[in-house]
Amino acid sequence: MSETSPRRPGPVRWLLYAFGRGLPPEYREWVLHDVTARTWVLRHMIRATVQLLPIAVVLYLLIPGPAWVRGCAVLAGLLLGYFYSGAYVYETTEHRAVKAGYPRGTAGRIRGMHGAAEREEQERRYEQRWRSGQSSGGG
Repeated sequence: MSETSPRRPGPVRWLLYAFGRGLPPEYREWVLHDVTARTWVLRHMIRATVQLLPIAVVLYLLIPGPAWVRGCAVLAGLLLGYFYSGAYVYETTEHRAVKAGYPRGTAGRIRGMHGAAEREEQERRYEQRWRSGQSSGGG
């Protein structure tokens, strides 16, 4: 495959993707990148925000009472929504990869490989900095 980054969906397709719709096959690599990149949790929470925000605005406008009561009610709902979104982050991202045509477990396996590579790099830097024959002679 090419060494360029995968083809990204436009704003409308991304919005539909954020709400759970699958993307056409030409975006398959981007979906895998989306659910396995270093920022995959942040990306997931942004999609959750896009899903929750319209509901929050409508509820804020429709709930009767003082603004602070409506704000607190909507905030409580948002916090609950983010809690559940975070609780199911692994399952949700794995489902997106499966919808893009990858076997179940692919996203988690790739994230695990990235994590192992990052840990190895951190260990290498630690060893280089703290164990590379820099004895201070002090105690």
